[in-house]
This record gives sequence, structure tokens and C-alpha cells, in this order.
Amino acid sequence: MQQTLMNKLHEYIRENNPDLLFQLEEDKKVSEYLSDKISTVSVLIKQMDIGQPAYIIEDACMDVMTQDLRPSKFNYISNLLQEEFESTYNQILESGTLKFEVINLINQCQSVFEDLNFSDENEDNQFLRYAIIGTISEYLEGVTSGNENVKDGLQQSTKTEG
Repeated sequence: MQQTLMNKLHEYIRENNPDLLFQLEEDKKVSEYLSDKISTVSVLIKQMDIGQPAYIIEDACMDVMTQDLRPSKFNYISNLLQEEFESTYNQILESGTLKFEVINLINQCQSVFEDLNFSDENEDNQFLRYAIIGTISEYLEGVTSGNENVKDGLQQSTKTEG
């Protein structure tokens, strides 16, 4: 059960919180983080011994372990990019750098998320949405004005003829 939960949690983080996974990998603390999370649900895991079906326990454990990982800033920013900056989003997607650009944007927007207490309760708040859109726009403008090889906010590779 613990290995199943560890795999599910790792997959959840990879899909919804790649910024966290990137940091954990950089610090070489992925296993430690996952183990710590699993230890927080040990009481729930023991309920299997009293006859609770495994799928119910897995769902309950995942809910507890992912509580502080929701809502996903990665998904929030990805959705805003797709909705509000469609051509830029498509270019980033085609370039294969979507994950990395969204992680950069999460870091750029971190103070807004903190100041406005980003949570399940307010992720639909229009003020939060506009504040994040403004920060994304500033970031994209900064990237554009900061490099002459940039097109629509994206770093373009420079090819040399040989």
C-alpha cells in the first residue's frame, strides 16, 4: 500500500506541481519528501487491517497528502497562459519549454499568490486572476525587451550557418 501511495503521490506532483518536483530533485529530496508525506497517513493505512477496501483508503490518503498542494499554481498559470496569451502559449508549447516557462512564471508570481492567499476558496477570484495576468504580462514584456532574439516573449535559438 505504501509503495502504491508513493507512486500515486509522485505522479500527482509530476502532473500538478512540477515546480515542487523540480526543487525536490535539485535538492535530492524526492524520496524524503514522499516518505514524510506517507508517514502522515499511517493511521489511515492501518484501516486496511480492519477491513476497509484499499481504494477507499488510497483516496483518503491521497486527499490528505495533497491537501497542501492544492490548488495547483502550475495548472492555474498554464490555464491563464492558454486563455489570455494564446499565441505565446502555443509557441511555448511547440518549443517544448512549457513546463520550464510555467515554473519561471510561478516564481515570478509567488508574491502575488502569497499576498492574495491563493487557495481553493479564492482561485476563482477575479482580482487574483487579473493580478496574475498582469504579472505574466510584465514577465513576457521583460523577456521580450531583454533580448533581441526574442519573438512574442519566447527565447528563440540562434542558428549559425556552417
